[in-house]
Amino acid sequence: MGEDDDFLRLDLQVCFPLYAASNLFSRLYRPVLAKLGLTYPQYLVMLVLWEQAPQSVGALGERLHLDSGTLTPLLKRMEGAGLVTRQRDAADERRVLIALTEQGMALRQQARDVPQTLASSLSLSPEELIELRASVQHLVAVLASAEATVSPS
Repeated sequence: MGEDDDFLRLDLQVCFPLYAASNLFSRLYRPVLAKLGLTYPQYLVMLVLWEQAPQSVGALGERLHLDSGTLTPLLKRMEGAGLVTRQRDAADERRVLIALTEQGMALRQQARDVPQTLASSLSLSPEELIELRASVQHLVAVLASAEATVSPS
């Protein structure tokens, strides 16, 4: 292997530790969220809806960086589980609005301890968690901006 191939080493990639961290976070969340009957992507949808509901599918997708092809089946399963409703927007039939059911609203109380449960399982101080979140949020903004310039609209 020559020097020109060094950039292909796994340990030199920025994307791999992010991919691995994402997978490991999902595995940490899995047993905690299973008690709530949620998958990690469903939990993310619920977090957005607990902040403000109803939301359009498009707004949810923007906030979560998910396309409608990924989000629609997820929302259908959540509707089937009785957590959300999907309804066409009366003002614009092209938009589908996602709202919480009473069951979905009640789940918020049960989920209150999820962030603390996960944070306590990490060997990071509160300050380190804040710094890490800020760094990752910055990276997400950089990647979203790069995607906007690379992807055809």
